[in-house]
Amino acid sequence: MNNEITLHYIDGALLVAEKPAGLLSVPGRLPENQDCLVTRLQALYPDALTVHRLDQVTSGLMLYARGKAMQAALSGQFEKRLVSKRYEAVVQGLVDGDAGEVALPLICDWPNRPKQMVDFERGKPALTRWRVLARDVEAQRTRVELEPVTGRSHQLRLHMASLGHPIIGDVMYGADPAARVQLHACRLQFVHPVTGEVFGFVSESPF
Repeated sequence: MNNEITLHYIDGALLVAEKPAGLLSVPGRLPENQDCLVTRLQALYPDALTVHRLDQVTSGLMLYARGKAMQAALSGQFEKRLVSKRYEAVVQGLVDGDAGEVALPLICDWPNRPKQMVDFERGKPALTRWRVLARDVEAQRTRVELEPVTGRSHQLRLHMASLGHPIIGDVMYGADPAARVQLHACRLQFVHPVTGEVFGFVSESPF
């Protein structure tokens, strides 16, 4: 795998990087899972700290803080849902309707972790808004824009699968195998913790 990481922005407070599909956001427990985006960034910028995560299979925009104070400030924006995130995905089948939302509570499926599952008694509330961008009738696929209002683990993947439209390549949630899971973090908007300016970034879908 190419070790080069694309940086969309950097200043003394934060940086915005592009995570390739297949690369972990943070180190895993096992020695062979130490290579990850934050470790690669810290080799160049030792003060880079994690603020949020993307699944290993997901590509796209990630925000990193520089130093503990900025990490606290940016983490606070995520907790208060002040950070706007949009994803693009291609799902199996033709989705009915042009827009909608999925509100299904999620919890870790412990015997099968990291898989998540819907659980109405113990699950944490999770809300995803979706909008159809294009339908490919011949391939029986739909391109959608996804907005995770909450930020649960595997939320977008499980919510789309629950509609009967798993994301292309997402075998964990019932899709047919493909070269990659077709889920990309394409837009990210937040308030700069120092200047108060609204920052927005766009990354074109690679699929």
